[in-house]
Amino acid sequence: MVKLAFGESDEASSPDALKGALAEFISLFLFVFIGVGSVMSYEKIHVGDLEAGGLLMIAIAHGLAIAILVAATANISGGHVNPAVSLGLALAGKITVIRLVLYWVAQLLGAVAGAWVLKMVTTGEDVARHAIGVGMSPMSAVLMEIVLTFTLVFVVFATAVDPKKGTVGVIAPLAIGFTVLAQIFVGAPFSGASMNPGRSFGPAVIAMDFTNHWVYWVGPFIGAALAAVIYDGVFISPSPPAGHQAIPSDF
Repeated sequence: MVKLAFGESDEASSPDALKGALAEFISLFLFVFIGVGSVMSYEKIHVGDLEAGGLLMIAIAHGLAIAILVAATANISGGHVNPAVSLGLALAGKITVIRLVLYWVAQLLGAVAGAWVLKMVTTGEDVARHAIGVGMSPMSAVLMEIVLTFTLVFVVFATAVDPKKGTVGVIAPLAIGFTVLAQIFVGAPFSGASMNPGRSFGPAVIAMDFTNHWVYWVGPFIGAALAAVIYDGVFISPSPPAGHQAIPSDF
């Protein structure tokens, strides 16, 4: 006989139940956004220059790169690899403002250096820049970047920051990398799916083309801030459960 886990210890009004309900709301919101969005993305690529095969290659390359780099630098810098992620962690009090500014400077310089070297080794080829899709307004692109970056930073908090993460934290780099991969499938034909001001900044500087560049700062920063405030304010417990070690404050 199946016994449902409903009882006095799990009333609908309990804080844990309400947190669970909010988590389920966010999960279904993002699942539908990503799932249905991927269908719409596939349909939209046929009116632009991007083809399905190219989108797949771009998504896999970015997803694997993020997973590898987060894993490689997690024990050194915290594996942010993204100014928006750094902002989210600073807003949640996980890093200091001084470290935030230092990371921002390093991230942007690294992005410019990477784009410059790429231009050199490809003998002057144009460095790919983010651009909003055909038929998209800048504000629509901002909204897309807000949702995409919210998802990314929410996953970062859930898998790498939350002291309750348990075994989930072991696969944090993969979870973060696969999030980027999935998000590119959804957002690339619409907003470019940046989710990372540094990724957009480097190529823009080398090309000296800042058309709609503000989109890739405003959207990711708002999305990161929302994810940090919601996850840190609602889901993270004040102290880790027994057997788990809290992440250092300078993550």
